[in-house]
Amino acid sequence: MPLVRIDLAAGQTAEYRSAVADEVYKAMTSAMNVPANDRFMVVTEHQAGDFIADPGYLGIERSPQCVFVQLTLNAGRDVDTKRAFYKALADGLHARVGLRREDVFISLVEVVKENWSFGNGEAQYAK
Repeated sequence: MPLVRIDLAAGQTAEYRSAVADEVYKAMTSAMNVPANDRFMVVTEHQAGDFIADPGYLGIERSPQCVFVQLTLNAGRDVDTKRAFYKALADGLHARVGLRREDVFISLVEVVKENWSFGNGEAQYAK
């Protein structure tokens, strides 16, 4: 059950924001074995002064159109699975909305299963 936060520069169309969210979900289900309908996302736009991505960190040339994607998810996926997700997402966003692969910044935050409540004040995944 990933909780996805997508942060991007202000001024994008609703169609663009929706397409970005769709591509994140597609990459999660294809590369990380996230089940169908497990879609919980927040998409937020930021003004230029509130959205900072170093334009050259690690030798990667980022533009002001950089998109941040952060997933909070259950711990346990191996490095190869994570790499497949990173590639699937960068490739998908490039193909669908023309986003440069250099402008896809991804962060995974892994948590234990009992840290989720899907509603009703219950810890559905807790043992």
